[in-house]
Amino acid sequence: MIRARVLLLIAVLPFVAAVPVQAKFRLCNKTDHALIAAIGYHNGRVWKSEGWWKVEPRGCTDILRGALNARYYYLRGVHVGVDGAWDGNRFFCVAADNFTIKGREHCSKRGYAQAGFFEIDTHDMSTWVQNLSD
Repeated sequence: MIRARVLLLIAVLPFVAAVPVQAKFRLCNKTDHALIAAIGYHNGRVWKSEGWWKVEPRGCTDILRGALNARYYYLRGVHVGVDGAWDGNRFFCVAADNFTIKGREHCSKRGYAQAGFFEIDTHDMSTWVQNLSD
């Protein structure tokens, strides 16, 4: 019985190892409070901002899936129910509800708010994990 399991494992292992790792931008919340996050990036044609993803305390979520095509990404995180945000001096358009917005200019003229994001240098990696902590 044990020998049969070992033989099965040896037969299946090469196929499991051949499964590619899915590239993505993953966000992990290392705090004791839930947060919401938005991301900004250049997709090769236009600037885009997208949000909001909720990340539970001590949890992680995938913000973007697929190989990362840009070196720099911009992130904004906001604690839910308590003061505190992760922001910066790179500005993107945002909305109160879930959004996908093309362009970074004239946010208020287009009915959006403008908010600061911080820069993340992924060093041309195809996968990235960003941790937010207190």
